[in-house]
Amino acid sequence: GPQSFTGEDCAELHVHGGPAVVSGVLRALGRLPGLRPAEPGEFTRRAFRRGKLDLTAAEGLGDLIRAETEAQRRQALRQMEGELGQLYQRWSETLTQALAHLEAYIDFSEDDNVEEEVLSQGEGWQGGGEAGMPRPCRPVPPNPRSPRSLPSVDATVQALEQEIGAHLRDGRRGELLRGGVHAVIAGPPNVGKSSLLNLLCQRPAAIVSPVAGTTRDVVEVALNVGGYPLVLSDTAGLRDTTDPVEQEGVSRARNRLQQADLVLAVLDATAVPAEPAGLGAALGSLLPPSTPSCILVLNKADLLRGGGGALRDACAQGDPLLPTALLSCKTGEGLDHLLELLARQLAHLCGDPLAGSPSLTQSRHSLHLGDCAAALARYGRERRGDLGLAAEQLRLARRQLGRITGHVGAEDVLDIIFRDFCVGK
Repeated sequence: GPQSFTGEDCAELHVHGGPAVVSGVLRALGRLPGLRPAEPGEFTRRAFRRGKLDLTAAEGLGDLIRAETEAQRRQALRQMEGELGQLYQRWSETLTQALAHLEAYIDFSEDDNVEEEVLSQGEGWQGGGEAGMPRPCRPVPPNPRSPRSLPSVDATVQALEQEIGAHLRDGRRGELLRGGVHAVIAGPPNVGKSSLLNLLCQRPAAIVSPVAGTTRDVVEVALNVGGYPLVLSDTAGLRDTTDPVEQEGVSRARNRLQQADLVLAVLDATAVPAEPAGLGAALGSLLPPSTPSCILVLNKADLLRGGGGALRDACAQGDPLLPTALLSCKTGEGLDHLLELLARQLAHLCGDPLAGSPSLTQSRHSLHLGDCAAALARYGRERRGDLGLAAEQLRLARRQLGRITGHVGAEDVLDIIFRDFCVGK
């Protein structure tokens, strides 16, 4: 220590052989006084307690261990190395300084210990003392009742609120990449939805039958497409039916559609109009207007007469907002194009994990940041009235940021008060 993972002195034993050798070494160590097996996650907890990791880095380490795709690995490694924690720590330090300036103004302005100009400049010392040493600020009596005397604090809080708001409006890219994009295969009965699932996962994951309505429940598989995680669900055919079991399957299919991040809408290529407008109308009759990102898959291309030249032209000229793939699940024709469209959609939804500011990866982060932004917004309202209530909103906002990283304390505020305002001379 302190260069080890936990920051403590440690020893590593590299042993040869299989599980029996490792078990023998562990039994021998267990007979030594003061040694015991580590609890689950104990080494990471020790690293956190000794300041080697914050909570976001510890979460990134857990994500790295569980990463199944290259994009997940990159995002987890970036978080484990501390980029997300550093962003939140910078916000916390900015908020701590703003709170310290506001509290110093509230507590000491009536005693003429704090200059009003200090609150706008963030400086607590002026040059010109003896022997080149700085000297304490000369107090200028402020108006402690004036709500207009804190331009620096106000501007800082407003800028921070905007930055946090932009961070929250990231389209859940980090969360989608971490947990996988949930895609639903939807369409009428007997158009090849289960065949498409089997083709994409390269195994018979779903039962395929010429009988319409074979799929009654949701069949789910996890895939790696272009380095991005995809959780793909096959669902029952969307139609009106009197069969109570099939009705339940259709209900579950519609529920999955409402929760999906991406929809693969499958239609029979032999039963759709061969012009872009007709394709749009056929899709609109199948899916609700609130459907998220969608890829139109026209299956059974091998049954098209004359090679389906007209339909192929329609797909090429179709709505640019709706990617379309002409596919044959039987022969595999068009699979490469579909995978290319899928990878493009996944990259759009998840983003580049190495580009720009680090993304939110946990719903826990979103919850605390949302509460932080709400407290900053309340500061603006309280600021026009009671400065004490306004300061309380900054404390609440700072506490929410501290809960993300695991760093919550009041000493930082006191340090800045005494450092910046020469209080206590």
